[in-house]
Amino acid sequence: MKLSARTALALAAAPLLCAALCPSPALAAGHPAPSGPWKDRAVRTYDALQRHLYQGAENHGLYQEATPHRSADNAHSYLWPMREAAAATVDMAGLPGSGRRYTADAAERFSTLELYFEPRDARPGYDSYLPAPLGQGGDVFYDDNSVVGLSLLDQYEATGDAAYLHRAELAFDIVSRGWDDDPARACPGGMHWVDSPANDMRAANVTGLAAELAARLHQETHEGRYLTSSKQWYEWNWSCLRQSPGLYRNSLGDDGSVNSTLWTYNSGAMIGTATTLYKATGDRTYLRRAVQDAEGSLAYWKEGERLHDQPAIFNAIYFDNLRMLDGIRYDPAYRQTESAYAERVWNENRDPANGLFRFQPSGGGDYEPTASAETLEQSAMVQIFAGLATKTS
Repeated sequence: MKLSARTALALAAAPLLCAALCPSPALAAGHPAPSGPWKDRAVRTYDALQRHLYQGAENHGLYQEATPHRSADNAHSYLWPMREAAAATVDMAGLPGSGRRYTADAAERFSTLELYFEPRDARPGYDSYLPAPLGQGGDVFYDDNSVVGLSLLDQYEATGDAAYLHRAELAFDIVSRGWDDDPARACPGGMHWVDSPANDMRAANVTGLAAELAARLHQETHEGRYLTSSKQWYEWNWSCLRQSPGLYRNSLGDDGSVNSTLWTYNSGAMIGTATTLYKATGDRTYLRRAVQDAEGSLAYWKEGERLHDQPAIFNAIYFDNLRMLDGIRYDPAYRQTESAYAERVWNENRDPANGLFRFQPSGGGDYEPTASAETLEQSAMVQIFAGLATKTS
């Protein structure tokens, strides 16, 4: 993903349908209803996002990158923060009891996302920054386009409006261009990070997120091309970048070099993809892999300050995928970890005077009074609180 300037299924037989979509009592039993302060915190965090970072309908429903806004900054946010604001609003619209009040906001967010789409000849895509006339445009980052596609699917599932499904399918077509088919590469395959001749790496984030997008599109459309792509992309990450259960190295260079940096959202994307592939196919190998990756990643990320040193938005994606797995294979450790993280961040990173969250410039770590409050991370906390407030599906 492009960071801000500051940060970087009708199936063939009924038994298979049940195996794929109907978890056994042993898997799903004992799942508690959500409780705690999370709904109120989601509302308050969303209200602060809208009060301090939203630029209003008169500004096309856009957001600023951060507050305070400096004259040297872009007039509006990059695509990635805008996508996360859209994802946060979909989550708000799903809150039990009060979600309907946010449905109009969610519809506006997706209309605004389309302002980032550039229908350039042969290689269209959602640009990293607004194209003319609102901005100068930017590169097409394939991880950005993957997460846009995932949010479009969330909105489709929430509304039933096929227009969102069709846009998610377009996002898949965009991302598919990123697959590297050069057989001479070290560990052939993998997804390019950015649509540019200068790209020199294949990245775990875009490959995992694209695989998850493809798996979810297969669930919705039953088209074989999505299943084939999801399996191929998922297996490349598993074979070429998996360090240990739940931990995936950042990228593989075209020269064979490996960037071994670990991120929570790479763990999450692979857990979510395997979970969705299990639901789509009934193949319990995917469920076993999802559980192994969840257990391995939790053991690692819970150690010391590792989880809190990760950008909040990476953790939001991680927890969202753990919730997906929790819906079919309950483990209280998933929710306990997310709740503990959310509680600490609420107490340590939130400014009670205005409801804004501030982190180190990396997007994680302790409260930094001099740091800007960012649309990206504020939206992440909305997603986490709303996710905790909503029963796992």
